[in-house]
Amino acid sequence: MFEVDAPLTLATEFERIVRDGQLQPHYQLIADLFHGSILGYESLIRGPGNSPLHMPAALFGTARKLGRLVELELACARASLRGFVQSGVHGKLLLNLSINTMLTCWRRWGAGLARHLLEDSGMPPDALIIELTEEDSAGNDMDSLLQARLCLREHGVGLALDDYGTGNANLQLWVNLQPDLVKIDRHFLHGISSSVSGQQLMRALMSVAQALGTPLLAEGIETAADLATVRDLGMRYAQGWQLGLVEPQPQIELPEPVLALLRVDRSRRVLAESGTVETLLIEAVSVQPEHHTNDDIDRMFQDFPELHSVAVLDQDRRPVGLINRHTFSEKYAMRYTRDLFGRDPCTTFMSSRPVMLDAGTPIDRLAPVLASEDQRYLRDGFIITREGRYAGLGTGESLVRAVTELRLETARYANPLTALPGNIPIKRQMQQLMSGSECFIACYGDLNHFKSFNDMYGYWRGDEVIQLCAEIIKRHCDVQQDFVGHVGGDDFVMLMRSDDWRARLERLIAEFNQRAIDLYDEHDRGQGGIELQDRYGVPRFFPFVTLGAAALVVQPRQCEGAEPQDVAAAVAELKRRVKNERASLLVDDSAPAANAR
Repeated sequence: MFEVDAPLTLATEFERIVRDGQLQPHYQLIADLFHGSILGYESLIRGPGNSPLHMPAALFGTARKLGRLVELELACARASLRGFVQSGVHGKLLLNLSINTMLTCWRRWGAGLARHLLEDSGMPPDALIIELTEEDSAGNDMDSLLQARLCLREHGVGLALDDYGTGNANLQLWVNLQPDLVKIDRHFLHGISSSVSGQQLMRALMSVAQALGTPLLAEGIETAADLATVRDLGMRYAQGWQLGLVEPQPQIELPEPVLALLRVDRSRRVLAESGTVETLLIEAVSVQPEHHTNDDIDRMFQDFPELHSVAVLDQDRRPVGLINRHTFSEKYAMRYTRDLFGRDPCTTFMSSRPVMLDAGTPIDRLAPVLASEDQRYLRDGFIITREGRYAGLGTGESLVRAVTELRLETARYANPLTALPGNIPIKRQMQQLMSGSECFIACYGDLNHFKSFNDMYGYWRGDEVIQLCAEIIKRHCDVQQDFVGHVGGDDFVMLMRSDDWRARLERLIAEFNQRAIDLYDEHDRGQGGIELQDRYGVPRFFPFVTLGAAALVVQPRQCEGAEPQDVAAAVAELKRRVKNERASLLVDDSAPAANAR
């Protein structure tokens, strides 16, 4: 009798829950491991606590048997959106929808897809990420799915690919849909701290993610050891019981043990990398002229008191302007402004020439921004992009502080004669470049016949030669692409990424060799050098001081496992060839081997 009646009982219970709006949204936080902050929350649904359909498996299993899965998913979406907005927390909301439900909604609503999904929830479109699953998808209609994806993107709604690595969540979907986030299934991450093969797999997936430009999210992180491993692997986002439980009210802070673990990693990153604009990034809502009016901006500033500016984006999420809170509020407070412009597109009071910085830009290259006549960043802040698309905002205060701290740190280790970075900053820069994927040039330059000049004219004039060399090297190197350091004495290091690095080296060598002649006395200039006794008391003739350079082409992927000292040893060996062969410039493109010292 129970076997006959049970489906009817569950069907009745399911009908009551959906009809009476008794779906209960719960939320689990998603951590940004890089910043030690909360990216957003995944919404998870429960039935009433005293119901046989309380747990998701029973609830969704019953909907599947009744053929009402699409109806349930949409009801869950409405409950989750409503609960999230009412909670008052900020951040992204990840909302689960199956591919089958997504395709059904696209065929039903077409271009109105985003509007119908959001309904009147009050959720900004760019705060919503649809977490796509393949449950119950009977053959993917890829063309329709791509159209739905493009429609959501045009309205600012993001897309995540859920449970990657299980079922049909495959590379084809990843490539075709170009999601904003890919969630790696917990099966591959559980116990990863003690799994060498699991860590190797994650490194491989991260290489794919880097090639496709997609951040990864590690699911199911349940222990501190697994969290530390995921952090050390360099994964940006994580989710699991170790970070936060599934709760009816979104958790607004990461647990202190988690923050302590991430602070250790953050200090190590800063020490190793010297910092990029990424470290200044603030997750912030953005708007689009097609969907937001000036009244919307006014409400946004009221709802988000900490928001100093709002970025205005086009349909491809490329920044077109920035709306400053202070400027907007001043103008909007003027008489009749609200009545005249309230329903106009949000471009009315925006700055159409915002300061924009790429997230990967090293902070040590931002000094020209501080010194420029354009000081809008102090008032408006600036927009941070990745590959030209919006990533977040930065404040003028954080930029000034970061550049100042870096200058103090650089001065601490700078060469006192040239003020160029010394050994420690050089090593840090080398580590940063070797951990990347782009080719760079490690160049070692030193002076020929400098000792004879120093012995003849004394240390004061010898210092003039070194300062001249430093000035010429700095001027010929690209401040945005190349790093110049001074090891000490007459030895300089250049870590170059400029495309025309060889031409730059040839030009700076030629200029130094010509200008160094002017530092000699007239008599010595006339005879082409100086006559001086060598260390054995034998009179010798020493020609003019010249600059020689050894350049090693470094491909990070070809020298995996090598350390900065391995690269330095390889360049030093090449420099000895420069001396022996009396060459001005030698170039070697062979990668340094690990432990070659």
